[in-house]
Amino acid sequence: MKKIYDAETRFADLGDRKIAYRSYGKGKAIFFVNRFRGTLDTWDPLFVALMAKKFNVIVFDYSGIGSSTGSLAPDLTIVAKDIKDLADFLKLDSIAVLGWSYGGLVAQAATLLYPNLVTHAVLVGTNPPGTNLVPIEQAFYDATLKPLNDFEDEIVLFFEPKSESSRLAPKASHDRIHKRIEVEKIPSTMDVFQLYFGGGDSFREDVLNFREQIKKTKTPILIICGDHDISFAVENWYSFFNQMTNAQLVVHSGTGHAPQHQYPELTSKQIINFIKYT
Repeated sequence: MKKIYDAETRFADLGDRKIAYRSYGKGKAIFFVNRFRGTLDTWDPLFVALMAKKFNVIVFDYSGIGSSTGSLAPDLTIVAKDIKDLADFLKLDSIAVLGWSYGGLVAQAATLLYPNLVTHAVLVGTNPPGTNLVPIEQAFYDATLKPLNDFEDEIVLFFEPKSESSRLAPKASHDRIHKRIEVEKIPSTMDVFQLYFGGGDSFREDVLNFREQIKKTKTPILIICGDHDISFAVENWYSFFNQMTNAQLVVHSGTGHAPQHQYPELTSKQIINFIKYT
């Protein structure tokens, strides 16, 4: 774990912008694609450490977010280019992507836009492209739009307050994350929030017909969800999943938006086996 906390932040100079990233472990590269308001520091270090035993884990800040320069685009196809550009900078010709929440939308875009680059897609706490029937719950907006989230907000946003086991997990995950975090780098203003929401809107509008493409893609896809995710309801996959040709769906009961933070050991094993055997 010490290596996770001590990892150096590096910068990919792409000419028009610099992408901040960190690299952990060796092996096949897997890009961790972050949530709404997420930065290099907001992944659970235990989950990163477990994944880094088998992979070269690359975490990064989107353009204009955290320590990266430039600006976040309100179009996910442009945001997804950060993945391609960073892979090119690192001279990687194949990667897996693990997208959480908003990052799951970005990861789906990258999977479809760059099929020769992305070999596997892991989608955590996210939804399929296009219009989905179950909307985001008001509790999400009530908590996430605050300039700074406290521990109680994290329980609501990422876990399942009604579950005893889910109420025990947040403290351990919170403490691991907050051993190294630059709070001032976390997006906190409404103008930046609107850029994220613009990306979500473009994904729902689906002008490139990603909804049909994701059903037919030959790229293996693993979907991991909690049974009560106030941001992206797992129910939105149920009417969609049986039309997919190359996907697996894992649902954790008594779990919210961050199954990989509630069950880091279990979810890391699920992901490792998925990539190994598909």
